[in-house]
Amino acid sequence: MRNKFYITTAIDYANNVPHLGTAYEKVCADIIARYMRLKGFDTFFSMGNDEHSQNVYKGALSKGLSPQEFTDHMAQIFQDTWKGIGISYDRFIRTTEGKHVRAVEEVFHRINTRGDIYKAKYAGWYCVSCEGFLKEEDLVDGKCPAHRMEPKWIEEENLFFALSRYADRVLEHIEKNPDFIQPEARRNEIVSFIKGGVSDVSISRAGAEWGIPVPTEPSHVFYVWFDALINYLTAVGFPDEMELFARYWPADLHVIGKDITRFHCILWPAMLMSADLELPRAIHGHGFITFKGERMSKTLGNIVEPLDLARKYGPDSLRYYLAREIVFGKDGDFSWEQFIQRYNSELANDLGNLLSRTCGMIKQYLDGRIPTIAERAKDGFEKMRAECEEAQAAYFKAMDAYEIHNGIAEVFRIIRAANRFIEEKAPWALMKQSDGKPRTAAVLFTVCETLRQVAVLLSPFMPGKAQEMWRALGIARNITHGVFDETLRWRDDWSDISTQIGPIRPLFPRIETEAQRQAAPEPKGNLISIEKFKRMDLRVARVKSASIVPGAKKLLRLEIDLGDEERQIVAGIADHYAPEELTGKKIIVVANLKPARIRGIESRGMLLAATDGDKVILLVPDRDASAGAKIS
Repeated sequence: MRNKFYITTAIDYANNVPHLGTAYEKVCADIIARYMRLKGFDTFFSMGNDEHSQNVYKGALSKGLSPQEFTDHMAQIFQDTWKGIGISYDRFIRTTEGKHVRAVEEVFHRINTRGDIYKAKYAGWYCVSCEGFLKEEDLVDGKCPAHRMEPKWIEEENLFFALSRYADRVLEHIEKNPDFIQPEARRNEIVSFIKGGVSDVSISRAGAEWGIPVPTEPSHVFYVWFDALINYLTAVGFPDEMELFARYWPADLHVIGKDITRFHCILWPAMLMSADLELPRAIHGHGFITFKGERMSKTLGNIVEPLDLARKYGPDSLRYYLAREIVFGKDGDFSWEQFIQRYNSELANDLGNLLSRTCGMIKQYLDGRIPTIAERAKDGFEKMRAECEEAQAAYFKAMDAYEIHNGIAEVFRIIRAANRFIEEKAPWALMKQSDGKPRTAAVLFTVCETLRQVAVLLSPFMPGKAQEMWRALGIARNITHGVFDETLRWRDDWSDISTQIGPIRPLFPRIETEAQRQAAPEPKGNLISIEKFKRMDLRVARVKSASIVPGAKKLLRLEIDLGDEERQIVAGIADHYAPEELTGKKIIVVANLKPARIRGIESRGMLLAATDGDKVILLVPDRDASAGAKIS
């Protein structure tokens, strides 16, 4: 059996622009698709727009456009959004396409020929926003639970699909295939619902002006859900390109929101059974993203637009946060504070600083040349390799189970280990020893090899930044050049891929918030008496990280720990101290100096140093002192 993988997302109603909740589904599916490609699978990724809903029709009229003009315009907005956050789909399906109309007609013909279509009167509650029929017991205080709107009571003669005939077969399939519906909570909901009784469903609407006409009933159009679900077949060529269809169907994974699991896990399998087509292998119903505890919606006015966020902080920062912060399959809450905290702590500091300090030391100590096997010492470095390989095994286990939140966590486990490795080996100290250069080369090669593999593991999550990492390491190839088996094999020689580091630029420039800018105390006055001198807050600080200020070769930005808080200071000591020499060092700072902006960066404090001729010498505690210890 060939290695193929067909993944889809739900197609989106084209009446509103995408928001962060919409983007979450697409990002998660894209991460899985990119991962499967790197595993060597023949991967096909489909997504698109659902254009036949009555909400789309109303949206078009409100703007003075025809439905087709409106959906053409919205399709471009959606595709621009997905391009802006790095979604690598192979097919963007639109339900107004002629090929899709053919697919819907063919599925209807098969189901009708089997005798599973009949005409009857329908009476019941209908939610316009959901485009779905609701039972009385589904309502909360008389309203749709998802949209908090009162549904409409509808009575009309429609075509029905005999869903009840297939309820037992669908239930049997679910019970025989435990992974068919994921996660387990979604599976249990569906099993319970089917056991509670399944009714036949209306698949047409009479008198509607927008939709695919029913061939046997010209005055009817297909109900939007019957139309929409068939997009998964259309995208891979059904019914006119059967060679393509045979290559990819059945779908290996449908990624959908938990609010539409009944359509996908009951109606869709039954339609496929009736049409004599294979069922998808798995359906994953992810949770919702809320904003301050509320589900994002235009009605509630709490939309966070993904393209705006991506433009401001970069698409890979957005992708990282969504994968890292939210457990795939559960609900999660978006928070600007948490976004910035993760960005600064994990992206800017843990990952970005690891790359920049490593490249900086190679430039300073080794003339910018990547060490080769001949320069490496063998002792003491296998632990780093073993930790990397152990985390990789856990990464693959998580990703194969679609636990993408655990997959990204394993990559940052390697990153933290690499940071510890540098601190333990201290190349800046090794260089002062007689045999320091080869030993330093050994350390830095090990970190480079770790970073090379980290970039590969990160590429499904952060494809742009992962490639930047390879460029910084002087690797000209694309990460997608080979599959995991080729790129993740530990290398002892880089002579065929890189001999010189690339340009060093901040991978993730730190985000400074307004609260940080306003947090520092502002002492008054310039003249200092003995009383005012006593008011000076001189304290011991530990340097957490240091980096060159972009565009200012003499300036360093230091992240310091003052015991009860962390802050940054800017100091003109880059000619005298390399960033890596300062990391972990205890220094003395004036902690209550009035904040200043230097090259656009806020500096909250000043380190103390002595000038001795052309030398600048940092003042440091004579003995070990805790970060935050007050000097008096």
